[in-house]
Amino acid sequence: MAGLLLRVILTGQRLEVIEGGACRISYAVSTSRYGPGERQGSQCTPRGRHVVRARIGAGLPRGAVLRARRATGELWTPALAARCPGRDWILSRILWLSGSEPGRNRLGNVDSMRRFIYIHGTPDSEPMGVPFSHGCIRMRNADVIELFDRVEAGTPVDIVP
Repeated sequence: MAGLLLRVILTGQRLEVIEGGACRISYAVSTSRYGPGERQGSQCTPRGRHVVRARIGAGLPRGAVLRARRATGELWTPALAARCPGRDWILSRILWLSGSEPGRNRLGNVDSMRRFIYIHGTPDSEPMGVPFSHGCIRMRNADVIELFDRVEAGTPVDIVP
């Protein structure tokens, strides 16, 4: 949708959909447990201006498991989680982010896209509203599906303190 901006507020653990200068909807999210940071391998959530580079998972059912940006054919269940302990679940949809600021979050060892920084679904049993991810921006599955349907590739995303 033209004119949309997504704003991720790290201190508030919120994602806001801004349209016409006003917040139209706000979602609880979970960003990195390691705090903000841009370096490759840090597992931190990068700051600054990004864009949605790719939208992945259109039409998948809620809770669909994605690995390497491809649906596995599995649906997340507690039983599946018990068989795969420690797995960082990426569910339902992916909005793959690309940094827009060379030297800060684009190119070299700070490139958000090469770091595979996503906005994605996570098991609904995972905490929301607190930093808990490995660098990505996690959302409830229903929320990420709703957001996915509102956003186009190229939508700007500001990740702010």
